[in-house]
Amino acid sequence: SIDDEIIIEPKKPVVMFGSVAVALPPGAFLQATEAAEQAMADIVGGHLKRAKKVADLFAGCGSFALRLAAKSEVHAVEGDAAALSALDRGSRFATGLKRVTGERRDLFRRPLTFKELNAFDGVVFDPPRAGAEDQSKQIARSDVPYVAAVSCNPVTLARDLRILIDGGYALKSVTPIDQFLWSPHVEAVALLEKPKKRR
Repeated sequence: SIDDEIIIEPKKPVVMFGSVAVALPPGAFLQATEAAEQAMADIVGGHLKRAKKVADLFAGCGSFALRLAAKSEVHAVEGDAAALSALDRGSRFATGLKRVTGERRDLFRRPLTFKELNAFDGVVFDPPRAGAEDQSKQIARSDVPYVAAVSCNPVTLARDLRILIDGGYALKSVTPIDQFLWSPHVEAVALLEKPKKRR
């Protein structure tokens, strides 16, 4: 490449999200290591295993959505058109998945509302470092029983978790993932549930 512009690409880069092959668009976001990505997917998948319909917010190219679709219907919401297109292509050429739908939407400007979220029984969100303050406020008002929050920024994660807890969610666990070896940075996966009496 020259100045981040692809000059020759003999073959598109392809990654596996579970059993689904996804051809990545230029500039696509991936976790720093495959092992850490798999560890996060395992934690999220374990927490959302009872969910029949899952919303994957800030879905990227589908690292969570396509794995979760092995057992649940998934609605993937992402603002980047190229990433969402890669996720869609991957899901259409895969076999054995439940229904996967996609929606291009800027969740910072227009988060899914609590009424929209009530169509799901599980939510995973993995926003950029700025976190998901407005989206967390809508999740907090919803009746979604299972929520997984993934973050690379402990400060914004703490803020978003406070919003969810104030909205009636119980924090079940926070798991640090040390994928940035020899640095102070850490990824974290937080799992929350809303008790039926609070919904």
